[in-house]
Amino acid sequence: MIQQRANMDWMLKDLATSVPETRHVVVLSSDGLRMAQYGGDTDAADRLAAACAGLQSLAAAIAGEFPHGEGTMRLVVIEVDGGFFYLMAAGAGAYLAVLADEGVDAGLMGNRMRDLVARIGAHLTSPPRRDGQAV
Repeated sequence: MIQQRANMDWMLKDLATSVPETRHVVVLSSDGLRMAQYGGDTDAADRLAAACAGLQSLAAAIAGEFPHGEGTMRLVVIEVDGGFFYLMAAGAGAYLAVLADEGVDAGLMGNRMRDLVARIGAHLTSPPRRDGQAV
């Protein structure tokens, strides 16, 4: 697990350094646990991961309101004073989250996130857990 996390951190660094104005990149499980990160501190990554769990649940509920949708969240983008937040589905039970400053190229960020998920989506998967343990 530690070796896998180190490899994932390197891949996240590649995303962060290839898109100027990227502040923080986090991979999280659907229940809000940080799996990997690049940039920022661990406490901030943990808070972001926990907040993302609620956000992806809310987005899935909204997606379920579309008549032909499966209720699956693919991408959420939030613009706030000072920057952007991106949350993208990244494999079964895993998500990719990015915080970026307001000068970020939004199109480039979306494309690079999609490329990363397409290349390593199988590695960005969180197995289901029961009582805090992988099933």
